[in-house]
Amino acid sequence: MIPFNKPVWLGSEAQRVHEAIAVNGHLAGGGPFGKRCEELLEPVIGRRALLVGSCTHALEMSAILLAIGPGDEVILPSFTFVSTANAFALRGARLRFADVDAHGNIDPGNVAGLLGRRTRAVVAVHYGGHSCDLDALAEVRRDVPLVEDAAQALGARFRDRPLGSFGACSAFSFHETKNVGCGEGGALTVCNDSLLERAEYLRDKGTNRRKFLSGLVDKYTWVDIGSSYVLSDLNAAYLHDQLVARERIQSRRREVHERYRAALAPAVERSGAYLVHGRPENTENQHLFAIVFRRSSQRDAYIAHMRAHEIVTPFHYVALHLSPMGRQHADERPLPMAERLTTNLVRLPLFFNISDAEVEQVIDRTLEFLDAL
Repeated sequence: MIPFNKPVWLGSEAQRVHEAIAVNGHLAGGGPFGKRCEELLEPVIGRRALLVGSCTHALEMSAILLAIGPGDEVILPSFTFVSTANAFALRGARLRFADVDAHGNIDPGNVAGLLGRRTRAVVAVHYGGHSCDLDALAEVRRDVPLVEDAAQALGARFRDRPLGSFGACSAFSFHETKNVGCGEGGALTVCNDSLLERAEYLRDKGTNRRKFLSGLVDKYTWVDIGSSYVLSDLNAAYLHDQLVARERIQSRRREVHERYRAALAPAVERSGAYLVHGRPENTENQHLFAIVFRRSSQRDAYIAHMRAHEIVTPFHYVALHLSPMGRQHADERPLPMAERLTTNLVRLPLFFNISDAEVEQVIDRTLEFLDAL
């Protein structure tokens, strides 16, 4: 079987985990590998990064840092993962679901109609490692803080500026399905030093432990609310070499992505479907390769066709405004593009360790299906 994803495996990860255990003797958060990973991330993102347990944690911390609370409203795309919504729902906020464009990113024009006096944040989810028109979104939201859900966007850019460097707060993921990963992990970036200081408190259970470890105070104590958001150094050890090899990993993903595009784009176009891609201003990170079919029946038939040949090609999100929990927040407005992507989008296998033979098999079986439409 050809799976949709396999976690990146370079071969040196186990050695680094052994080093964390047997050499460093530091397994909890804030250890040597965690510090090295944060140093490796800073030039990629353009901001100092705090390693946390997951992108979900980073989003939850963002909601706290922006003082989101009951009665506040947060605008976010409906076509996203539940963590984007949960982070703000947990703080008691009302969620306002916006539609997306044809390639999965929040529609600034749709956001404009949702803004109100209670709006406290707008969340842009950088779907597939590309973004909406962030200039247009900035003009629409004006002084309302931006949160970037950059779970899929490490290394991607808008107008040659790293995604994750635009928002008041930004969240990244190192889940095993991402371009680089450690099973579960994430990072938070913020726009200024005051938010950074508080983020350090939140990450360390509401204490000023980092100042203590830096020798800035003679003991640490409880100074704020917080939780255990820090990433274990075991996970950071696994992540470390992948960050070092990020450009090599990215090069392989680009190679596979371009092979798919070159081979499939003409047949996809002939069938009336289209390929998901970024804006001209985007430098993408090839996080995914997705086809949007004309009809949901075609998407379902394609998934079944590929499964019959032992190739896993999954759909993606179910638009949140259609979910049981989402309906508690949603109004009656249709969100046609979010609904279309829910029913018509499918993703092809794309991961670092996929073989050339597997890529060709995916292409051959996909062309077989498209040519029969």
